[in-house]
Amino acid sequence: MIDFGNTAFVLICSAMVCFMTPGLAFFYCGLVRRKNALTIMMQSFVAMGVVAVVWFVCGFSLAFGKDAGGIIGGLEYAFLNGVGLQASSTYAPSIPFLAFFLFQLMFAVITPALITGAFADRVSFKSYLIFLALWCPLVYAPCAHWIWGGGFLQKLGVVDFAGGIAIHTAAGMAALASIFFVGKRTIRPDEDTRPYSVPYIALGTGILWFGWFGFNGGSALAANGVAAVAFINTAIAGATAMVTWMLLAWRKDGHPSIVEAMTGAVAGLATVTPASGYVAPWAAALIGVAAGLVCRLAIQFRRRKAWDDALDVWGVHGVGGMLGSLLVGVFAQNSIGGVDGWIAGNPHQFLVQVLAVAVVAVYSFVITFALLKAIQHFVPVKVSQEEELAGLDSLFHEVA
Repeated sequence: MIDFGNTAFVLICSAMVCFMTPGLAFFYCGLVRRKNALTIMMQSFVAMGVVAVVWFVCGFSLAFGKDAGGIIGGLEYAFLNGVGLQASSTYAPSIPFLAFFLFQLMFAVITPALITGAFADRVSFKSYLIFLALWCPLVYAPCAHWIWGGGFLQKLGVVDFAGGIAIHTAAGMAALASIFFVGKRTIRPDEDTRPYSVPYIALGTGILWFGWFGFNGGSALAANGVAAVAFINTAIAGATAMVTWMLLAWRKDGHPSIVEAMTGAVAGLATVTPASGYVAPWAAALIGVAAGLVCRLAIQFRRRKAWDDALDVWGVHGVGGMLGSLLVGVFAQNSIGGVDGWIAGNPHQFLVQVLAVAVVAVYSFVITFALLKAIQHFVPVKVSQEEELAGLDSLFHEVA
């Protein structure tokens, strides 16, 4: 039966998650150079259109349709066929199936938008549109099906409360594949590479943090105790990661930095995502500290390797999502989310989490690289050096 309170809660959380994509647009816009600020904002906003169409046509059905061999869903829900006002006994028994569709749509929208921070400043808009339209059904939908739609990883017992594997691991590894494919940015020796707008970075972080309560709490699909725990864990992990990251950067640079603090907060929020509805608040605090340490080390490693991940999508979202997904297998408590982790006497959960992270990471990396290579045969993925130096805003959006 439909529960009106649960329905209202999920609809509100859906709107909060929708708001995260504009928040991401501001966050990324503030981090890039001025000449590419509008382009990266457009890349986030256009995902709200392109991915929504793909999700309506086939994406939702491929993710949550009838399981086919544990690999992919069927097409019975294409064009919202059979997705109506009644509840789904499989996915959300107390809210309309349409509300579940909407909530999952917001996840599908923001996932490829996250990737854009990696290849910022150097990918053509036309190729990005093609990438958006294909990445959703080829990468995101299968990964979501494996984890949440009755696929083989879910059958093995893998858990992912709000997307550490299906969203952040998939996006982070796709980001890594994209930077290997497009190569480094072209930057003049005398060019100012400072962030375009630090206030935009702070504004974007604030919007993301607000939306993340809906992102994680809404994944309970009910206004209940698990949702409350997810809300609390989101706040705590974001806070401890921000403080940890800020103090480490302060020690290194000799002064506090709002950009470093905001980056740490986002890393903590991404890392706690898969664990938010499974662990106690004390564990969320430790997860936040771990995010501040490990994600920061990942970025330092990336710099030593000279990988040009412009906005550190791999280090923040990819490594954060993988770390949090593994820590579910350590800290999960049956009394909270219905599953025990290693410290509660169930090391098997940690092992299946390792397997899921590895499978999704490899799949997303390989398919993303192959997809970009295929697109390259029809449309140049990377702009020319002259166009890159001039800035993508003037090239694609008629902004001087």
